[in-house]
Amino acid sequence: MEKKKVYPVLWGLALTSAVLLSLPWLVPHAGVIALVGLVPLLCADYIASGAGIRHFWRWHYSAFVLWNAITTFWVCNATVGGGIFAVLANSLQMSLIFGLFRLSKKRLKGVLPYIFLAAAWIAWERWYFVSAQISWPWLVLGNAFATSVKDIQWYSITGTLGGSLWVWCSNLGIFGLLIALAGGKWGTWNARMRVFVPIVLTLVLAGPVICSTIMYNSYVEQSEGKVEVVIGQPNLDPYKKFTSVPQSEQTELLLSLYRRELANGPADLLLAPETFCSDVILNDISISPTWNAFKDFLEDLPGTDILFGAGTNQLFYTRSAPDLLSYPWGSGWRKPHNSAIMLGQNGRTEVFHKSKLVVGTELTPYPKVFVPLDNWLAKTFGDGTPLMARDSGQDEITLLHLDDSTALGCAVCYESVYGEYCTDYARKGAAFMTVITNDSWWGNTPGYRQHLSYSCLRAIELRRDIARCGNSGISCFIDQRGNILQQGPWWEEAVLRGSVNLNTRQSFFTRHGDITGRVSTLVFLLMLALLVVRFLAFKKV
Repeated sequence: MEKKKVYPVLWGLALTSAVLLSLPWLVPHAGVIALVGLVPLLCADYIASGAGIRHFWRWHYSAFVLWNAITTFWVCNATVGGGIFAVLANSLQMSLIFGLFRLSKKRLKGVLPYIFLAAAWIAWERWYFVSAQISWPWLVLGNAFATSVKDIQWYSITGTLGGSLWVWCSNLGIFGLLIALAGGKWGTWNARMRVFVPIVLTLVLAGPVICSTIMYNSYVEQSEGKVEVVIGQPNLDPYKKFTSVPQSEQTELLLSLYRRELANGPADLLLAPETFCSDVILNDISISPTWNAFKDFLEDLPGTDILFGAGTNQLFYTRSAPDLLSYPWGSGWRKPHNSAIMLGQNGRTEVFHKSKLVVGTELTPYPKVFVPLDNWLAKTFGDGTPLMARDSGQDEITLLHLDDSTALGCAVCYESVYGEYCTDYARKGAAFMTVITNDSWWGNTPGYRQHLSYSCLRAIELRRDIARCGNSGISCFIDQRGNILQQGPWWEEAVLRGSVNLNTRQSFFTRHGDITGRVSTLVFLLMLALLVVRFLAFKKV
């Protein structure tokens, strides 16, 4: 067959993979499709190699671009440039891994290149989770099961990358069986092999689901006490709240929601969304009108604390900047933060700064390189205002406390996507988790639903109850098995009340971290070293 006649087949297979991989992020409970989503692309690679077709990157890069675009197009609602960059750059990294796999087939034989592919992919996902400053782990393969919590209770042992390993084992197993059938190898197998291979593949596909079902049905919610939480969802348009709606009106709206619900009984914690206000100066929090309004409100509510998000600033009255991430401010400098603030009786205040930051809108990555470049671009093509935000976050996780006693974790928005990062909350003693977010920037798209589902993964991994507050939704309560017990509407004012269980026991994943990712990284590095040695040896020959 002529090479050009193979092209439509390759395009069909590549695009089929893109669609199959997209469905778990768009259709609830469709995670199982990810177990076959890569098979068409692997078949396309096999056909291209057999036909001697070069530049196969056109097909696999197109497949990854389409997958990224279908599932995360909504980023463009907040930032067109950022959305396009996220799609193209993330697809490029996926494509580089696939290209490295194709290169490995020149020196590694049999199943080794495919083991190398799976290990390299999972190692890259772990790098996204742990080390990369430009990090976009939204499409980590293990996230495909975020709406299928009954199938992945073993994430409390492996974490999300255990799901990625399951995806690769299933896809490679099915692909291998198809190639054996199509290539005639099946006929050369003895009777034992013909029985053994289907049994193993069935166990790979169904075994995790069976184990998860047993874990789900046998798990008993751990409770060392309960905390009564009221969630306020003010539904403020993010494109107007910072410019055209006075903060005093926003504060009164939120307090009116609390008053309405507190008429039904007291609560231990009032939860408000991310960046609810932007009038907090960390040098002297007591001058914040919002802080004072909340403090006055709590005076008549003994035993009640409020946790709210705030855009905060730390001021420095110095000639020189305290660091590269500072902005000029009057005769000094300011450092901005996206913060979670716990306010209790008598003005007791704790502050946690968001650490996992969104590139561009919050974070200037690799500041020694990009801050000088950003400054030059701002002066050359603008009015001198930096183009990229420069939030510095904080170095390590700290906990917040109710009445100076019960410890809780607060993942601010994007932080809830990072599984191993969130284990630090539980490891340090958080008895339950909160998530505060503002997903309204994306509009009524799959983005806010995907983000919500990732909180279910964190509940399973940590075995912690979660109270989640979104500015416009979806606010909810999630139990330790990842079930959403109660949720509010999207783009409506709402107030929710729920009792969350306190649990200080640590899951296996909390205690030991991401073993799957670490082992995969080791396997990848060892096989990469082997590949380099074989290429060097071939050159000498």
